[in-house]
Amino acid sequence: MKLDTKAFEAKMQKLVTGYEAELETIRVGRANPKVLDKIRVDYWGMPTPVNQVGEVKVADARTIIITPWESNMLKVVEKAINESDLGIPPQNDGKCIRLAFPALTGEKRKEISKDVTKMGEAAKVAVRNVRREANDKIKAMKKNSEMTEDEQKTSEKDVQTLTDNYIAKIDAITEKKNKDVMSI
Repeated sequence: MKLDTKAFEAKMQKLVTGYEAELETIRVGRANPKVLDKIRVDYWGMPTPVNQVGEVKVADARTIIITPWESNMLKVVEKAINESDLGIPPQNDGKCIRLAFPALTGEKRKEISKDVTKMGEAAKVAVRNVRREANDKIKAMKKNSEMTEDEQKTSEKDVQTLTDNYIAKIDAITEKKNKDVMSI
């Protein structure tokens, strides 16, 4: 009986999806509302995402406008952005908050690119950990006489192929993001 790799493939896909979502929060010099996804504001005692307490719009290539639905939330949203690691000072005009994204310097782009590469390596390590978990299960099944040696080799080959595919996906995603970061 060969190992059913569906569960391990689902774990790998979840890791890749999480990696993509994490990359979307990295700013690359253009206004992207996804950079606000990690920021939470105190809304009636509950930590709430910024996009759930007001309208978030991209005004132009370098500006995001946040218009809270309740005027008393202006200061709260402004404070949350200031306390975040976003690195962009919010401008409060009494009705909305503007975030002006400065153009990234070449040095900052290289730094962000290094961070993206590190994140890609971490994602690949996580995929390899799933591979190790699958191989451990294969060995246990062989030891318990649930599979033959041929089935063990075939299962290990299937798991390695699956791992190679997901590592290639991570490399492609990392390369695309690095290109995006380095483009002016």
